[in-house]
Formats: sequence, C-alpha cells, structure tokens
Amino acid sequence: MPGERLTADDFTRSPVDCARGLVGARFRWNGCSGRVVEVEAYAAEGDPACHTFSRPSARRFVAAHPPGTAYVYLNYGVHWLFNILVAGPEGAGFVLFRALEPLTGVAAMRRRRARRDLRELCSGPGKLTQALAIREEAHGREFLGGGRCGLWREDPAGGIQASPRIGISRARELEWRFTLRDSPFLSAPAPGGTR
Repeated sequence: MPGERLTADDFTRSPVDCARGLVGARFRWNGCSGRVVEVEAYAAEGDPACHTFSRPSARRFVAAHPPGTAYVYLNYGVHWLFNILVAGPEGAGFVLFRALEPLTGVAAMRRRRARRDLRELCSGPGKLTQALAIREEAHGREFLGGGRCGLWREDPAGGIQASPRIGISRARELEWRFTLRDSPFLSAPAPGGTR
C-alpha cells in the first residue's frame, strides 16, 4: 500500500530537495501508477536551463500558481513534459519527471505506447506523459489535494543517486538529476550505474 499522500506543503522546499525527495514515490494519474525512478530539478533563478530563464510566460506561471501545481509543456513540438512547481523560502523552480517504473494500469500504458516491454513504457519524460495520457489540459492543474491523481511517499529502496542533468545544453554540470540506484526503468544510465 502507498504511504502518506503528498500535499502542496511538500513542495515548499528548494527544487533540489523536492526532486531528491520524490524518488521512490508512487505517482498516480487517471487509473495508472508508477514508482518515480528519475527526476531533475530546475531553479527559477540563475538556472539557464530552466524555462524561467528565457520565457516570461514561465516566470508569470511561477508568480501566479501555488506550489505543487502541474507545469506541462510541449517539448520541440513533439512530446508533452510533466513538471511540478516548487516554491519555498529557498527559491522557486520545477521538478521534471523523467521516468517511472510502471505499477498499475499497465495495459492502458502499453496500448498508448504501442510497446510491450515494461522498460519502454515510461523510460523518458515524453514516454511517461504518453503512457499516462498527460497532455496540455493538465497544465496549471492542482492535483495533489484529492481525487485519482497524486503522489504518495514511499521508501526509495536501493538508494538515490545524484548525477548531472541530461538532454540540455546549458548548466549541464549541476548534479540535479536524481535516480533510483540501479533501476532498469531510467531514461538513460546514471554514471556508474546500469539501465
């Protein structure tokens, strides 16, 4: 059984602390669920890889929404990406969900992804949103308070590994990618680990 349900109050810490704390959590979305095995943190201030660095609309989003709100955008016109807004005394930012270990609703995920292998269903931020049918209508949604969608705290058995973020061209040196150690469901191997 999942542990304690996370609320917006759990997202009033720094993006890095929030990201690390989400590894191992259970993420539910419209009848499907998965264990969070890979996330990345992005800071609203001073992080050239964050949307707020170059997009006024992202800065307005941070100013207008409470912590825990879904920030969903279309990446390169191809894949929807799912983030959670973080805003606390240490600063605001986002946590990008990069990969899940599928747990429930697997048949629906396989149908949406047209894949059978569990490791191919949610092993990347675009695959994850396709498998869970997360699209633009989720943008701005406060989903942590109740209902069928949300996050539940679970122990990240196996430990958490920090490494540089991937898939970006700026601020790649920051070790703000957090993965469940040795998970076979990652989007790409963590340094020194396996996929």
